[in-house]
Amino acid sequence: MKTFLYAMPQAARRLPWPGLIGLGLFVFWLFIAVAGPVLAPHPPDSVVSAAVFDGSSTRFWLGTDHLGRDVLSRVLYGARVTVLLALAATALASAMGASLGLFAVVAGRYADALLSRVMDALMSVPSKMLALVAAAAFGASTPLLMFIAVLCASPGSYRLARALATDLQQQEYVQVARLRGEPRAYIACIEILPNMLRPMLADAGMRFVSIVLLFSGLGFLGLGVQPPSADLGSLVHENIAGLGQGAIAAWAPALAIATLTVGVTLMIDGLSRHGRHAGRQQ
Repeated sequence: MKTFLYAMPQAARRLPWPGLIGLGLFVFWLFIAVAGPVLAPHPPDSVVSAAVFDGSSTRFWLGTDHLGRDVLSRVLYGARVTVLLALAATALASAMGASLGLFAVVAGRYADALLSRVMDALMSVPSKMLALVAAAAFGASTPLLMFIAVLCASPGSYRLARALATDLQQQEYVQVARLRGEPRAYIACIEILPNMLRPMLADAGMRFVSIVLLFSGLGFLGLGVQPPSADLGSLVHENIAGLGQGAIAAWAPALAIATLTVGVTLMIDGLSRHGRHAGRQQ
């Protein structure tokens, strides 16, 4: 145990215990997202039992679903879809929001005003309502889900990036670079952007949680990833009839969503507390 702790990065070792629990849960689900198909004992769409909503057994650790498919295999594949899609959407939304926020600050007040009004308009639209309208108009699909998630998450990243860049451009080292005649691109990428990374990464973690919940909510409504693929939200939806029987198939994917989102929240909170504590010590 001591060897394991010393092998961890220094920042992780200093996390409070809730942060360590969150980090462990996030690493666990990240591992499942990568190795889930290898670990799955059965193909996710194969009917492997005549018994539906069967309980746990040595052959089916999480029982069977409403068609007699292995729940463990479907959760492993569904977690892969949920985690990887949410990570991709989070990366795109954070990169877009940070880039536009930084551009708005260094480009001048007209670009700032235009971008801010557009982002304010996007923030005023509820994400699930936008998803419902888009799915009704164009049909549910994975590219549409990604587009909606990025469109809904990027305004929040933009507002944070703009606030950080506005504050940082008043710093002396930025003023010195401006007096040296450095171009705006240099000031943005070299002087301002590196000092925005830590809070932007913390914000990206919370965006990831909101995107996971968005995908899961849409999947539960039948507007998420479409068959034959499945995410965790659609697994809850398709096994909702088993709730009355206490079937594992009904609550296993819901528990997966809960542990993933709670784990990331605890990890981000622990990292933020550690960062504030380190800043006070300096």
